[in-house]
Amino acid sequence: MNLAHTTVLLWVWGSLQAFEIMEKEDIFQRTPCPAFLIFDNAAYLADMSFELPCRCKPEEVSAVVWYYQKHLGSSHTKVLTDFDGRVLTEETQARVGSDMLVRFSIRMFSLLVFRAQPEDSGLYFCGTRKGDYFYAYDVDIQSGEGMVATFKDLGQEPFADEHRGSLHIFTAFWEWTPCDRCGVRGEQWRIGLCYLRSPDLSPRYQKTLPDVVSCGSQAVPWKLRATAREHTPELLVQSCVVPCEKKTTQQGVMAIFSYVSKVGSRPWVPQVPIQFHQQRLGHGLIISCPGARPEHAVAWDKDRQYLYRTQYLKGVNRSMRVFIDHGNHLHIRFTQLSDRGIYYCWRQGVQVAGFRLGVTSQGRYRPSFSDPETRSAVELTLIGYLFITAVFVAIHLCRCCCYLFRCCPNFSP
Repeated sequence: MNLAHTTVLLWVWGSLQAFEIMEKEDIFQRTPCPAFLIFDNAAYLADMSFELPCRCKPEEVSAVVWYYQKHLGSSHTKVLTDFDGRVLTEETQARVGSDMLVRFSIRMFSLLVFRAQPEDSGLYFCGTRKGDYFYAYDVDIQSGEGMVATFKDLGQEPFADEHRGSLHIFTAFWEWTPCDRCGVRGEQWRIGLCYLRSPDLSPRYQKTLPDVVSCGSQAVPWKLRATAREHTPELLVQSCVVPCEKKTTQQGVMAIFSYVSKVGSRPWVPQVPIQFHQQRLGHGLIISCPGARPEHAVAWDKDRQYLYRTQYLKGVNRSMRVFIDHGNHLHIRFTQLSDRGIYYCWRQGVQVAGFRLGVTSQGRYRPSFSDPETRSAVELTLIGYLFITAVFVAIHLCRCCCYLFRCCPNFSP
């Protein structure tokens, strides 16, 4: 009887495995590849990570190869994988400014691009090692440098749509993020990217809505793209209040706390992991929230002070020394003694980490060109030398001209 049961279980398990494999294969069987290659438009904000799935492929193709072109028909094409599709890159290893060949990965026929930059905009092809394409994307990475923040609590409204003849330029907003804090007043926001509607778009590019694509799409003619370049992405911010989820504390820990509280004072135990960092006085510091992305709801607190975006978002005040950029990083320029404390990081409404910052005026500091302050000091020094040299040359040229044309006054007695 046991042998019969074992046989039945093995047969059922084998059937389930075959069913799972057939389901994965049927995904590509149910999605036929288009006879004429059409580009699927997609837009993202800079520093975001995104995935481009290869939605169709022939049955005989076991591994896909991804290609990249800056413009359609360009003679320079990048191969974004080895010819077996086994290139893997972890997101934590990808840094801002790295080459695109370092910031991508291929998993289950899909292309993953980490920390995308505006120069990564272009056409992405899913094909074979022979150069046969069967699916393509038109990717538009919009820069966040000129992003405009709109605060609903202050009565501000997003930019109005622009109408220039048949051209309609507008902002398409994403969904609201979760509240970045719980138990206290928090904030939530939504990112808006530039889109346009025009009947002059190329028909080879697939649109979600008729005649609507992102402003940097390859489907937009160069004249219209230059006009829409002035419409920057937007960030809409509003306040929110949500309760915190109850956390269960281990009984053993509570028993120890009860015993310590009876004997003496109860010790301070941090709710999140705390990392210590010592910073030299007068130098800049950038703090990142662990596991956070630009599209996540991230908040920062200093001890018991809430650093709201209404006051600390980059661009609110040009003279800000402490601010939060659009990538959710906390910047401290020219560190002062008053900056000492614990900086807490919230991610998706949950407090996840803390950074205890100490400021010291002693110790050696090795200058490095990777330090922004060092680069700024070198640039200012070079500019000063160039200015002095230019003044010196200009004075001598004037004296030579005066001597040649005898227009220089004679100061001799």
